[in-house]
Amino acid sequence: MTREGNPLTATSPHPGVTVAGSADVSDAATIGAGTRVWHLAQIREDAAVGRDCVIGRGAYVGPGVRLGDNVKLQNHALVYEPAQLDDGVFIGPAAVLTNDEYPRAVTPDGRLKTGDDWTAVGVTIGTGAAIGARAVCIAPVRIGRWATVAAGAVVTRDVPDFALVVGVPARRVGWVGRAGVPLVAAPDTDAAGGYRCPRTGQRYVERDGSLTEQ
Repeated sequence: MTREGNPLTATSPHPGVTVAGSADVSDAATIGAGTRVWHLAQIREDAAVGRDCVIGRGAYVGPGVRLGDNVKLQNHALVYEPAQLDDGVFIGPAAVLTNDEYPRAVTPDGRLKTGDDWTAVGVTIGTGAAIGARAVCIAPVRIGRWATVAAGAVVTRDVPDFALVVGVPARRVGWVGRAGVPLVAAPDTDAAGGYRCPRTGQRYVERDGSLTEQ
């Protein structure tokens, strides 16, 4: 682990990882080489963070959370256990992945709740998906591969691969490609329901409410 102003030491529990001096990273976390952890971020015990990730200022990664390679958590993103994020996921500033279906500080008899009084449920996010700034994903939900959740949206149900969802509660308003750009209709494709990415040219086909790449 490299902390600002301190050299990398052979005894570091996280070799090849750059960590700001004000960050709080558990020695019991697993972090891949090339990952950067910025000021005031916190990575809890038993979390697993992949290679070449960016954990922004004030971001939080809960105990046992799993992040793939090349994941970006922007400033003050909150990822609560037991969330699982695949490779290349983007979490925007101040976005929240929740873990409590029925939140209460106390039990019905007024006693302060402990970890034994509730069961954590997680958000699962597929490869390449993006969660916009201040969006909230209410667990348990799954965000599909390469989907985009718009800024400020509140996700209360599963999101299909390549879907663009907006609003409160979030609803699908279109499709996006791997570049994140909304797809355009492409009636010249071989099948009905064809779409094209205006940036990459990749073709897609919609069938029964799901999108696949051609």
